Amino acid sequence: MDPVLKTMIENMPEKTGKSLEEWKKILSGKSFSKHSEAVNFLKQQHGVTHGFANTIVTLSKDTGTSEEDLVKSQYNGKESLIPIYEKILEVVQAFGPGVQVVPKKTTVSLVRKKQFALIKPATKTRIDLGLKLREKAPEGRLENSGPFGTMCTHRVRLEDVEDVDQELQNWLVAAYEEAQ
Repeated sequence: MDPVLKTMIENMPEKTGKSLEEWKKILSGKSFSKHSEAVNFLKQQHGVTHGFANTIVTLSKDTGTSEEDLVKSQYNGKESLIPIYEKILEVVQAFGPGVQVVPKKTTVSLVRKKQFALIKPATKTRIDLGLKLREKAPEGRLENSGPFGTMCTHRVRLEDVEDVDQELQNWLVAAYEEAQ
């Protein structure tokens, strides 16, 4: 298990008033059609912060599939993209212990207190990296969010590990800093 996630789960009772298992029981009695509905329920009805709410909802959907299995499934047939994915993780994990890497079925969220980036293997030859940069206008390779909709403000298409250059790293830092 990712050390940051492990720490978050350990701190959950103190920070939210309940353990992960208690939160899972609360959510098991509810029926939400979207992930965001469950997150909003925890935030609005129980005062849980976004980061904890997102983690609780994600982990409550756990069907025994490990994070490693989720990522492996995403890159099945797209193995040539794994070095790009790993380079992005290397960059963001250098930001410090506040970064959470949260694999889901089709994407991997990068979270501080809020999600600041989203990694999606879009095709066999390209990763789409979604970023939340509220004050940055789309320009050049920093496009409008496209398929990410409101989850991100921008998208960058990555086809080679060299695309994770200093410019992209600066955008990641800016998105990370906005997610306080």
